[in-house]
Amino acid sequence: MNLSEQKRALACAIKAARAVGKSMRQNLNLAKRINSKTQHDIKLELDVNSQKLITKMLASAFPDIALLGEEGITGDPESARRWVVDPIDGTVNFTYGIPHACVSIALQIRSSSPGAYGDDYETVVGVVYDPFCDEMWTAIAGQPARLNGKIIHVSNRSLLREAIVSIGFAKSRGSLEATLPYFNQLVRRVRKVRMMGAAALAMTYVASGRFDAYIERGIRLWDVAAGGLIVECAGGEFWRAPIKGKYAYRMITSNGLLRKKLEAIH
Repeated sequence: MNLSEQKRALACAIKAARAVGKSMRQNLNLAKRINSKTQHDIKLELDVNSQKLITKMLASAFPDIALLGEEGITGDPESARRWVVDPIDGTVNFTYGIPHACVSIALQIRSSSPGAYGDDYETVVGVVYDPFCDEMWTAIAGQPARLNGKIIHVSNRSLLREAIVSIGFAKSRGSLEATLPYFNQLVRRVRKVRMMGAAALAMTYVASGRFDAYIERGIRLWDVAAGGLIVECAGGEFWRAPIKGKYAYRMITSNGLLRKKLEAIH
């Protein structure tokens, strides 16, 4: 896929993200129809409808590209090219009327050989849109990351005591129990810990230098594919390792100066 095609894919993803973002703004303070819920998660009818809208818009421009999304799969997810989509990242926030949620869209191509983290796919386009702040993060592999068209860069903070670190708690009880002791130590070592509830936004905040790192013990590909590219294109590090489960990872996203120090905390 050449640069011209990547730029066309980026423009299409931006258009789709804005369309879903408009719906999110319109529905933020309205009652939501819940399809399912667990102790730590909620699935909305609007999640499904938003992914259908994204699928329709992307397919109209790229009918041969599969789509792997939180709300289902269209086409062959192991094909040479695939979109990776989280139609509403931060659904619990959104359900409760908290205006901190986003749309995440990435385009991946199958790699000829496994990458540094064993990935079979390389992300070449990433879009994360916060409709409530009207902030659009974009990236094309090998080019600078941008926020509303302006080039962004990760922070240069290298001391934990000066760092703001975001952390997320996965939905499983096992991950929760494993993360709590770490959190107890982390909060004593850094300037502030933040738990914002939208993975893709936490990653773009790292890319923008607002956060210095973001940690998750259990996260899915559609939460991080776009944000990971944006962080890397902003000069940061998207470290990840596969865990049990389909498209599941543990990860540390950072400015590239803090990962080993964060790993050393026990």
